[in-house]
Amino acid sequence: MSSDTAQISLPGQADPLTLTKPDWAASYPPPSMRRVYAAAHVAARRGGEIDWDATLAFRDHLWTHGFAVAEAMDTAQRGMGLSWPRARELIQRSAARAAGRGARIACGAGTDQLTDGPHTLAEITGAYQEQLAVVQDAGAEVILMASRALAASADSAADYLDVYGHLLSQAQRPVILHWLGDAFDPALRGYWGSPDFAGAAKTVLQLIDRAGGQVSGVKLSLLNADHELTLRRRLPPGVRLYTGDDFNYADLIRGDADGHSDALLGAFAAITAPAAAALHALDAGDLAGYDAAIGPTVALSRLIFTEPTYHYKVGVAFLAWLNGLQPEFAMVGGLEASRSKEHLIQAFQQAAVAGALRDPELAVDRMTRFLRGAA
Repeated sequence: MSSDTAQISLPGQADPLTLTKPDWAASYPPPSMRRVYAAAHVAARRGGEIDWDATLAFRDHLWTHGFAVAEAMDTAQRGMGLSWPRARELIQRSAARAAGRGARIACGAGTDQLTDGPHTLAEITGAYQEQLAVVQDAGAEVILMASRALAASADSAADYLDVYGHLLSQAQRPVILHWLGDAFDPALRGYWGSPDFAGAAKTVLQLIDRAGGQVSGVKLSLLNADHELTLRRRLPPGVRLYTGDDFNYADLIRGDADGHSDALLGAFAAITAPAAAALHALDAGDLAGYDAAIGPTVALSRLIFTEPTYHYKVGVAFLAWLNGLQPEFAMVGGLEASRSKEHLIQAFQQAAVAGALRDPELAVDRMTRFLRGAA
C-alpha cells in the first residue's frame, strides 16, 4: 500500500522535500458552469513508438475527472513527431473510446500531411478537407487547427477567409477555430493575414460573421490576457472563447462581471486533479475553493510552458509518468530530451506544491530513478 507522504532529497536543496497526498476526489462530473477541454499528449515507449494502452488510458483519466478531450492537437505533437497517418489512427481510436463511454471529444483537423513550404490554396483546402472528413467520420467535434502551409502561402486576409469559408460550408456541425500564436509555433507568425493582433482579430470576426452559425468557439493561444479579453468581448452571442492561455487561465476562467472564458488547455493534462477540483468548486459558487485549488497550479504551468514554449509537451509527459499514467518517460521522436534535467527537477517541485502528484511514494520512487538516469 502506498504511503500518504514521502520524502526525497533533490540536487542543490539542503533539506529533503516532503510530498503529501493531495485531498482531491478520485473523479469529478463534467463542469456545468464552464465548458472545458483538456488537450491530451501521446504516451510512448523507448524508441518513440506510441504506447496505445497508456495513451488511451490517459484519455480515460481526463474523462474521469470531468474534462472533455481535445485530441490530436499540438499537445499530441502534431507537427513535432506525430505524422498524419498516426494522428489519423489516434483520432479514430480515441473517438471510438469516447463513444464507448458516452464522453465528449473534439479532434484537430489541419494540413500537416503537406510538405513544408508554400502550396496552392486549392491544395491546402484539399488537405483540410481530408482531415475534416476523418474527424467527422469518427463522430467527433471538429477543431480547425492553424495551418503552417496556409501561413506560408496566403498573400492576404482574403486567402484565409476563402479557405476557412469553404471548410465551414462543408462542416456537418459548428466547429472550433484554433488561433495558435507563434510562441507555440514560430511558423504561424502573421496568421490570419496580419502581423498584429487587431488586424488578425478583424479577420477572425469577419469569418465568424460570414459563417452563419458554423463557428461554435475560438480557442485562443496567444499567452496574452488583454488580447483574450478584447476578443472575448467582441464575439457574437453563442460563440465561446476557449482560453488556451497556459499562463493566465486561472483568472480568465474565473471571469468577472463582464464574463468568463471557457477553456481548451494543454495545462489541464498536467494539472488534471487540482483543476477538476477547482472547477467543481466554481460550480458550487465557492470562489475561495476555486482559487485555493487552481492558484498553486499556475506557477507549475508557467514553468512547463516556459520558452521555448513548444517544448511544453515534455512537462506534460513527465508528470504523466510520475503519476503512473504511462510506464516510461518517453515521447514520440525522443522529444523527452528537449528539456533539461534541471527544468524537470523544478517541475517536480512545483507539481508537489500544486497537488499535481497523486501518489507521493510512486512519484518519489520514479523521481529517484530519473535522478539516477534510469527513467
